[in-house]
Amino acid sequence: MRSYTRLGVLLAGALALAMLASGGLPAGASFAVTNGKIAFTSDRDGNFEIYVMDADGTGQTRLTSNTAPDENSTWSPDGSKIAFTTNRDGNYEIYVMNADGSGQTRLTNDGASDANPAWSPDGSRIAFTANRDGNYEIYVMNTDGTGQTRLTNDGALDISPAWSPDGSRIAFTTNRDGKYEIYVMNADGSGQSNLTRHTANDDNPDWSPDGSKIAFSSDRDQNQEVYVMSPDGSGQTRLTVSHPAADRFPTFSPDGSRIAFSTHRDGNYEIYVMNADGSSQVNLTNNDAADIFAAWQSVAGPTPTPTPAPTPTPSPTPTSPPSPTATPPSPTPTPPPAVGGTVDLERGPSVPSARQPDSPALSYIALAGGAAAAFAVLGGAWYARRRRAR
Repeated sequence: MRSYTRLGVLLAGALALAMLASGGLPAGASFAVTNGKIAFTSDRDGNFEIYVMDADGTGQTRLTSNTAPDENSTWSPDGSKIAFTTNRDGNYEIYVMNADGSGQTRLTNDGASDANPAWSPDGSRIAFTANRDGNYEIYVMNTDGTGQTRLTNDGALDISPAWSPDGSRIAFTTNRDGKYEIYVMNADGSGQSNLTRHTANDDNPDWSPDGSKIAFSSDRDQNQEVYVMSPDGSGQTRLTVSHPAADRFPTFSPDGSRIAFSTHRDGNYEIYVMNADGSSQVNLTNNDAADIFAAWQSVAGPTPTPTPAPTPTPSPTPTSPPSPTATPPSPTPTPPPAVGGTVDLERGPSVPSARQPDSPALSYIALAGGAAAAFAVLGGAWYARRRRAR
């Protein structure tokens, strides 16, 4: 879902306008980034809304305020916009808003459910999940909602798309093999292959910014924990150990040093953060409501100034000593020879969806059925019981 680029100083004026218009960054630029705010979903005010907080958990602020649930947020690569899922129009659709919550605009307009948006690294497209063809598939569209195109075509459930940092591939969750697995495909939908190949349920993939790892959730150790693996599926390694609680929905920080995730270890879902190796797990939200679906904002850092290579000091041109004056037979002296010899100067080398904690499978998408609608993540039965209890 992320782009990591660095604007050159000389391009800042012209390219900034283009970036703000598209929500993305120019292809081929190199960029330093810092970890910005964390967007998340919470029902602390009575229903699910989108919030943001600083990376240390301070400054928790609500961005949406609607009687219908708003959730599943994803940042644009330049950090200026947030796409999210909402049921405010009677079915789940994808909206976009500015980073401060203003300018909320609908992107999809379909009688089916559209959910789980994921912004492409170059800012030009949004991948999402929709059941408009009878079952949930992965789609892609332009960031203005045009050009909606289906990428997967399978009788099973294909959900939770996540872009590789270079935008060439999309990881996603599917149950086409009977259990939930992490698959990967090319950005055009071709080359779909199973990465996890496990008898348990694996879901919720997220790529590291350098493309070397994919974080995901798995219940292979009897409860949901956070794992990482290489992009080819090798090296599957567990990061969290919170049995019997669930640790889910991992997301890498823009600089790749940390992972935010949702956990039920405190009796309700909270947003935690840990180092990318699983150490130093810290609670950020600490609220008695459900806080889930962390999404990390990427903020452009200062453009590094390269250190110029030192200019070598030219060696002085050596001067040949004058030849001694020979004593001629004649009284007229012979003039000395001309000074000769030159030295070549050698220069140095020239020097970038929460769900029931004990549920074995993920849906975290909008599943509408009759009068009961189970919205993305908080699985229908749990959400219905929660609403009746209030």
